[in-house]
Amino acid sequence: MLVRGIRGATTVESNTREEILDAARELLDTIVTANELPHEHVASIIFSTTADLNAEFPAVAARELGWTDVALECVHEMNVPGSLPKCLRILMHVNTEKSAAEIQHIYLRGARVLRRDLVEKQEATS
Repeated sequence: MLVRGIRGATTVESNTREEILDAARELLDTIVTANELPHEHVASIIFSTTADLNAEFPAVAARELGWTDVALECVHEMNVPGSLPKCLRILMHVNTEKSAAEIQHIYLRGARVLRRDLVEKQEATS
């Protein structure tokens, strides 16, 4: 098995605990489903948010989903002028036999604009 990174991003409407956790859960579930990931193959997850999201740690959503034995970290993205606001990102490190080309990176809600190429590829194979 190799260690591969799986990227994902989504946006939230407002900086509330509920919205951050809902968005994090949705993104995690979608990544796991799309990549057919067994829980035990996930080595770690880095959650990042833009500076305007600070009402809750997105990793709390993973803990609430039972991810208690996975290394989790929360950080803020660089505050680049003009970048997508209220954005939550995930970088998941997984042990897998899949090739890099087989990995499904997931972009939801307003974050779809970040990687239109991957969104279009995903829609074409669905």
